Amino acid sequence: MKRLGLVLTLVLASGLPCAALAVPKVGQPAPAFSLPNVDGRTVTLADLKGKPLYLNVFATRCVPCNEEAPVIGKLSEKYRARGLTVLGVNELEDPAKAKEFLSKYHLGYGAVVDGDGTMGKDYGAIGLPVHIFIDRSGIVKTYRLGEMDGNEIESAIK
Repeated sequence: MKRLGLVLTLVLASGLPCAALAVPKVGQPAPAFSLPNVDGRTVTLADLKGKPLYLNVFATRCVPCNEEAPVIGKLSEKYRARGLTVLGVNELEDPAKAKEFLSKYHLGYGAVVDGDGTMGKDYGAIGLPVHIFIDRSGIVKTYRLGEMDGNEIESAIK
């Protein structure tokens, strides 16, 4: 939490408009998105409605994102049979980097590419990683900026 406070202090000191700090609110609908996946097919939030969804906003250059990836992969496999959809959101990189990340960690879930940062802004990605857990109705249940360990991720999934 201390790291999050430092990040927020730095962002506020940067003079960014307050709208850049907008984050999805727990108990409210998740912001809509429409992004290409690593193969170029468009994925929207509406496509995923009716399933519990875990969005993991990451970048290949992010050390905590790399550290979390194997754990997220294992939890994705564990909860897939219960209907959980895990979707990586590669922030400000190209599809080739996102594909390489999925392959490097043998991740069995997909990823979309937020090449221009629009979704990142809508989802408050002022730092990485970002974890968003959305229920079957499209309501944000948990929002977390910063790294999570396996127990925290699994608790949020449940």
